[in-house]
Amino acid sequence: MPVPVITMPSTSSALHPDLHGRVAVVTGSSRGIGKALAIRLAQEGADVVVAAKSEQSTDRLPGSIHETADTVRALGCRALAVATDVRDEDAIRNLIEKTIAEFGRLDILVNNAGAIWPQPILQTPPKRFDLMMGVNVRAAYIACYYALPHMIKQQWGHVLNMCPRLHCEPSPGRVGYSISKHGMASLAIGLAAEHKKDNVAANTLWPRTIIESLASINLKMADRSQWRTPEILCDASCAIFAQEPRACTGRQWIDEQALTELAGITNFDHYWCEGKPPAKPIYIDKW
Repeated sequence: MPVPVITMPSTSSALHPDLHGRVAVVTGSSRGIGKALAIRLAQEGADVVVAAKSEQSTDRLPGSIHETADTVRALGCRALAVATDVRDEDAIRNLIEKTIAEFGRLDILVNNAGAIWPQPILQTPPKRFDLMMGVNVRAAYIACYYALPHMIKQQWGHVLNMCPRLHCEPSPGRVGYSISKHGMASLAIGLAAEHKKDNVAANTLWPRTIIESLASINLKMADRSQWRTPEILCDASCAIFAQEPRACTGRQWIDEQALTELAGITNFDHYWCEGKPPAKPIYIDKW
């Protein structure tokens, strides 16, 4: 079956790209940032594949792939909920195969699923380290491996890895976590260089501040006055996806930077959970 060519109408904007006809896969989208982004992509017209482990909501882990998919459908877009343990290569291959079987194409891949254990080396046993490596960098690599042929075939694609920028500064208290996340950044940079000619982009995105999510709540990362809403990452992601892939690739974006450079936004006060910035904001952009 020929892959249909999609053109972006001139009425689209950086924060509201017209994604009608596009298909997005978002891992870790049963709750938190991934769920918010899946819903936002649907609001911009994309059909969304909701990939995560949770098939039922519980008190400990509220949210499920089916709840997210139902919200996408309520917005008038198609949705496919695929239970996916991203540590399992067969599960990821199945995710991509089901996406193509259902929609015939794959335009956007967001590697959002993540495992976090912000502890020193001696408090991070190999089992915890392996979990972070498996869920973070290995899963992102495998998802790219299976998604890329479809993006190359249609000569259009965006891969977005949710991870901080590469840096050489020490990360005491979270060494294992940093290793896994820096691997995701290396993956995006390498993919960008290999496939710019195919009009397939790869970028990274990370918040400058703590984002309100189950992780920030459970790990007691400061308090709500220090958090921004997931909306800032959704806006930044849309600003990236609004660009022609070959023209916006290989970048390691911080949310504020992407919004300023791509959408002209310089005031971020409305993203704070409590409506105003704290007296002394906590910045995490080099995690």
